[in-house]
Amino acid sequence: MSFPPFLCFFFFVSFLPLSTPLTSSPYLSPTILHPNYQKMIQNFKIYAYPPPETLSFDSKVESLFYSSLIHSHFITQNPEEAHLFFIPFSFHSGLSTRAAAYVVGNYRTEFIYWNRTLGADHFFLSCSGIGHGADRNVVELKKNSVQVSCFPTTAGLFIPHKDVSLPPLANVHAPVEAPGSKSSSYLGYVKYNWVKESNLMEQLLADPEIVVESEPSDQLTYEGRLAESKFCLFEYGPEISAIGEAMSFGCVPVVITDRPIQELPLMDLLTWQQIAVFVGSSGGVNEIKRVLGRVVVEQYEDMRESAAVASQHFVWNDTPQPCDAFHMVMYQLWLRRHTIRYAEREWA
Repeated sequence: MSFPPFLCFFFFVSFLPLSTPLTSSPYLSPTILHPNYQKMIQNFKIYAYPPPETLSFDSKVESLFYSSLIHSHFITQNPEEAHLFFIPFSFHSGLSTRAAAYVVGNYRTEFIYWNRTLGADHFFLSCSGIGHGADRNVVELKKNSVQVSCFPTTAGLFIPHKDVSLPPLANVHAPVEAPGSKSSSYLGYVKYNWVKESNLMEQLLADPEIVVESEPSDQLTYEGRLAESKFCLFEYGPEISAIGEAMSFGCVPVVITDRPIQELPLMDLLTWQQIAVFVGSSGGVNEIKRVLGRVVVEQYEDMRESAAVASQHFVWNDTPQPCDAFHMVMYQLWLRRHTIRYAEREWA
């Protein structure tokens, strides 16, 4: 689904009932988002360093982001007009700290831009995240540069408010459901691999209000379950990558986690408490259903509509479209463009 430039944020909102309260908006700052997005599209410039001869990534979503960026109008050949600098190197899971230090060291030696801010106006791709190291180059890369990671990221390898998560690559490209009352057959839905904790899974299987698949289903059945369920339950982990698919079918995500999640995609853009339910696992299925029962009574329709609107920003396109996942990642990078720039005489 594509949207006219600059109008995508209001496309779905225009279909909301006039009585819908303002709290149904999924956005942190809905009044400033649209003008800021326009400024980003018109002005944002990125200088990409020369890539190595061979370049490969850990995941398809990294490759798609890289291709979209390199072929976008954001790229400039003039580094003096760049807001940010992109390091086009594969900081993959098997890369040693020494190798990462070597890459940064080369850019420090061959170009003048790193030393101006010690890498604070640079960003790089690393699906698994970069760990801490003693080498100066790695320390600056980890602490100063923006890490663009896959979601979810390995615990401890993501720095909130600096780093950015890529929205997960969805397998379903369904049209966003029009707002209105949803007729749901089930309270909750769990795909066969979304919850792995054995005790909790046994409780879910025994509950008649929750549909749990014990083995892979065909695509039509899967999409039907998403559309027929009020909530989709995910245990925090790799399988939560289907969260955008659930949202697009009007299935409010329920994230089962016993720790705060600091690397949720689009955290600079979305009010996640308005989109998803977060609940611990210690209380079992009874506690989960108690929380969901309160949500159904107090705010379910608002959350479902907000999740459906937000799901447009989780769509990856081979050719980027306005307000899709690529552009929302760029928007988050745009928000991080304000870095200290030193006078030439101080770093020359």
